[in-house]
Amino acid sequence: MMTALKSRAFIIITNETAIAWIGLYCLAVVMGFGRFLFTATLPDIMIQLSLSTTIAGWMASVNYSGYFIGALIAMFVPHRLTWQMLMVWTIVSVITTMLLVVPNMSLKLWYVIRLFSGIASGVTMILSSSLVIQSFSNERRSVLSALHYAGIGVGISASAILTWWLLTLGYHFNVIWLVAGIISLPLLWLLYAIRPTSLSASQPNNNQISSIRQTYLNFKRSLYEAAAGHTKPIILLSASYVLAGFGYITSATFLPVMAAQRLTTQTYAGLLIWLVVGVFAMLSNPIWGALAKRIGETKTLMGLTLLQAFGMYLPIWFDGAIGLYGNAVILGLTFVGMVSMTLILIKNINPAYSNLLMGLATLAYALGQFIGPLVTVALAGKNDNFNAGLLVAAIGLLIGLVLVCFFRRQSQPEQRTTA
Repeated sequence: MMTALKSRAFIIITNETAIAWIGLYCLAVVMGFGRFLFTATLPDIMIQLSLSTTIAGWMASVNYSGYFIGALIAMFVPHRLTWQMLMVWTIVSVITTMLLVVPNMSLKLWYVIRLFSGIASGVTMILSSSLVIQSFSNERRSVLSALHYAGIGVGISASAILTWWLLTLGYHFNVIWLVAGIISLPLLWLLYAIRPTSLSASQPNNNQISSIRQTYLNFKRSLYEAAAGHTKPIILLSASYVLAGFGYITSATFLPVMAAQRLTTQTYAGLLIWLVVGVFAMLSNPIWGALAKRIGETKTLMGLTLLQAFGMYLPIWFDGAIGLYGNAVILGLTFVGMVSMTLILIKNINPAYSNLLMGLATLAYALGQFIGPLVTVALAGKNDNFNAGLLVAAIGLLIGLVLVCFFRRQSQPEQRTTA
């Protein structure tokens, strides 16, 4: 059997640990580069292209709106086509990363590229998690899933290190994006190596392909069945997740810019601060996963939300390095944990429709991320003061905390999960 498989292609990887590392690499590429490399390079982009804060905010929001669209697309991908669609959109992610090396592009092209990069991030985030996690045995799923999701923090850290390294060598954002794309290329071979062993069995035939109308009707029926008897908990948790996306994105987009404004004597303070975010994001999942086993996911989410809101106040209270570095540490510690806790909670509302509910939650999060930068730049004014945006983000998170409290009262007694 193995001989036959080798004759068809290079190799097929089935080792669970290896698949988890490939999943980490995938999230580092599509999230760390496809989404968050923009944050690391934003100060240089604004200088080289003479962009205003408003235009930078729109570029960020276009990418986040693409993430919303990508999450929506992923919800309609049939299970049998998961790997194929993952390959397609990973290729799109790598291409849109490398395209930013093209000189003298118009703003319209920037918007289009960032939109498709966001779509690719949304699709591949969900599909890679689905493909990778289903490969794990029950005994190792908790540990290996944490390794997989650490890819987000690894990608953020890599984006900071790559940007710092190339800027010190005298290059600018265009070369940084090109190198990031080159670093991403081996991922395509590795994803090919974890393809389903029988591709022919996963190919749709003419009888399997549904019409667009039938797909919509199936989705509508599934949504009704998923929400039946659970409407209030789903609405409360989804609304809190909108505010979670809205709350964290001000720092996740403009933290290096704030550092460049305030820490003028430290040349690469923004990148160091962004590296801090990535390092603590890598550490967060095991910490909060262990806490959730003791006190439950809802209480852990409540604590994380309160902590993140506190972190948003720090740059307002402390104008210098303490406020910015404190915000970076708390942002890294909390945002991945809030994502994982919320997804666990919403899929457990109705496990039979877990993929659908997780997709809806991702749409809610993406909506908050789209709105956040637009509100922040509107409040920043001509002086580019981000304090008002941070204050609104903190208030949004506190409102989200109240919604989670109501969710706790509405939901059934919380079931501990190791997933």
